[in-house]
Amino acid sequence: MKKALLLIDLQNDFMPGGALAVPQGNEVIAIANRLQPSFDWVIATQDWHPANHGSFAANNLPQNIGDVINLDGLPQIMWPIHCVQNTNGANFTSDLDTTHINAVFQKGTDPNIDSYSGFFDNGKRKSTGLGNFLLQQGITDVYIMGLALDYCVKFSALDAVTLGFNTYLIADACRAVNLQPTDGTKALAEMEAAGVKIVQSAELYVK
Repeated sequence: MKKALLLIDLQNDFMPGGALAVPQGNEVIAIANRLQPSFDWVIATQDWHPANHGSFAANNLPQNIGDVINLDGLPQIMWPIHCVQNTNGANFTSDLDTTHINAVFQKGTDPNIDSYSGFFDNGKRKSTGLGNFLLQQGITDVYIMGLALDYCVKFSALDAVTLGFNTYLIADACRAVNLQPTDGTKALAEMEAAGVKIVQSAELYVK
């Protein structure tokens, strides 16, 4: 049994003060740093959008942030410009210990489709390669944490279960956007119903 820790989108733009700040998103970084030595593999995902990405409200005027449009056949929430390739906002936050990270998988690189999950785009049209990478390393158990609980974390966990991995969500190591106040709570329930096991970080530290 090999286990991997998946760090989802611990980037500057999702931190307080960032372009798409997740409330209290910075609070998960210390947990990420403490957890990493407990795992055989540590893998990070990174939102990595081109400047002309179709999920940006500014590229779809007069749409506003939070509106939903049709983007290449899929419903798409309008977001502020965030995690643009090769900008500081797309970088991992400087508080994150990156010395244990074995691989980074970038997502959201196609301007015509968003990618919440670390495994696939939102239409399952293309793979990031993460699933195959985990299989090649013989990884069976995937522990997921990061930002944001109700979007990229949730969809990554649901895809991990679908791909056959034993999937764990580290609940105290995630924070939600909560466009609606209960989005985070609903995301937890949806993941659990799909077979994701909900755990706390304190259960996982190497003693």
